[in-house]
Amino acid sequence: MLDYRFIKENLAAVKKNIAQRNMDAAADLVVALFDKRTALITAVQNLQAKRNEIARAMKTKLADAERLRLIDEGKNIKDAISSSEATLAEIEQNLEAEARKIPNMAHPDAPVGTADAENLQVKVCGTPTVFTFEPKDHIQIGQELDLIDFDKATKVSGSKFYYLKNEAVFLEQALVMYALNILRKHGFTPFITPDVAKEEILWGIGFNPRGNESNVYNLEDEKSCLIATAEITLGGYHAGEILNKESLPLLYCGLSHCFRREAGAAGQFSKGLYRVHQFTKLEMFVYCLPEQSDELHEKLRLIEEEIFEGLGIPFRVVDTCTGDLGAPAYRKWDIEAWMPGRNGGEWGEVTSTSNCTDYQARRLNVRYKDDDGKNKYVHMLNGTAVAVSRALVAILENFQNEDGSVTVPNVLRPLCGFDVIGPKK
Repeated sequence: MLDYRFIKENLAAVKKNIAQRNMDAAADLVVALFDKRTALITAVQNLQAKRNEIARAMKTKLADAERLRLIDEGKNIKDAISSSEATLAEIEQNLEAEARKIPNMAHPDAPVGTADAENLQVKVCGTPTVFTFEPKDHIQIGQELDLIDFDKATKVSGSKFYYLKNEAVFLEQALVMYALNILRKHGFTPFITPDVAKEEILWGIGFNPRGNESNVYNLEDEKSCLIATAEITLGGYHAGEILNKESLPLLYCGLSHCFRREAGAAGQFSKGLYRVHQFTKLEMFVYCLPEQSDELHEKLRLIEEEIFEGLGIPFRVVDTCTGDLGAPAYRKWDIEAWMPGRNGGEWGEVTSTSNCTDYQARRLNVRYKDDDGKNKYVHMLNGTAVAVSRALVAILENFQNEDGSVTVPNVLRPLCGFDVIGPKK
């Protein structure tokens, strides 16, 4: 959430940013409510001062008539304060609700655009895989090698669920351990987080836990939700706290299941493992000082690159355009892996990393005490180390062989215990 005074003092820039992000938010209304709140706070303070003045006067020797006059005036002021405070509470509630709709400001270098097609490619690592035979997509590979069962999962759980079987189970565990070991090397504290979070934590991170546009599963009568990412649980870990400045930055990584409704998601690329209702993900999360966040954002992206370079999967890095950033992100990098099974070969997003500056910290009230003795908001960043389902898509499609087998990436072999996945006899 942006600071109210920042919105007022930078109204034109805030409105331009809302338009460039293709979002619906009323910055003018926020300023009007902020001004109304400010005026009402001043009025209440003046009434309170007058009430205190009357209270002091009542302690002195007064004529009966004057005492009665002050008693009546005091009652009227008490009623006025009560009424004004009720109005103030309503204004503050409306102000916060409207301000929460305003997205974070975008980085000045973020490309302006309305959809992911307008993201800017900034780097390509590796060469898209070329085959001497007609490659299959991961769905066909997974079924022929008895690695994935979508049909039984649909019968048991519904569409967009899946069973991993046989070697795919070991591949998932190997991917998690491979990424965890890299993050341990970079000084991250590992967590296995809850798969459920309270609604106020989701609101704070920037997820809408209710409504048709929500992408999360709400738990009925629980005021909590299944998490869509460990960004939610790691971001809520220090909610309402004042952190020690000397301890920053805090580098956390969280392993969790992720649950996403994917309401309305359809089309060719929603099939198979690419867009599912449940998957395993290892997430990076950082709490830091404001002056550290740009450098740490680069660090998170380089770690994501390290993970996919080690797997030997071709990928590219894109600078995400304003219309595809999402409300909390100041800047976001996406890594898109080459997926030979997508429409004859296309890039598909496998990770992203966002610098959310103090946007989430304001909503979750996470601060640090600065050297001047004042409490200030930390910056918060997140990044995907590995989303296992999408990593499996890239591995199965890039490392498939003409005989139908799949070669396991070198870095995963010691962790899963086999080099090749072949047809079952």
